[in-house]
Amino acid sequence: MSRTYAFVMVIVIAGITALLRFLPFLVFRNGTPEPVRYLGGVLPYAIMGMLVVYCLKNISFTSAGHGLPELLSVLLVVLLHKWKHNTLLSILAGTIFYMLLV
Repeated sequence: MSRTYAFVMVIVIAGITALLRFLPFLVFRNGTPEPVRYLGGVLPYAIMGMLVVYCLKNISFTSAGHGLPELLSVLLVVLLHKWKHNTLLSILAGTIFYMLLV
């Protein structure tokens, strides 16, 4: 791959990324429609729920010892989030705790 090709590719990718970032501001100049505001409120919670289900779907909770690190990590995330109300802190602490247990 030549340097010119790589440079053009980076410029095109940066341009498309910038366009996608600025496009909502251009499209919704007169205010955000109600359905978009509604989706902005509910989708983050729905996505987090789907991620939890996806992460826990193949765990066998019936066999001895299996599922215990996952269950304890989820419990830590829930308790820490209820206490501190900080999503990033909760997820980071739960991930580190899980890795230590495993």
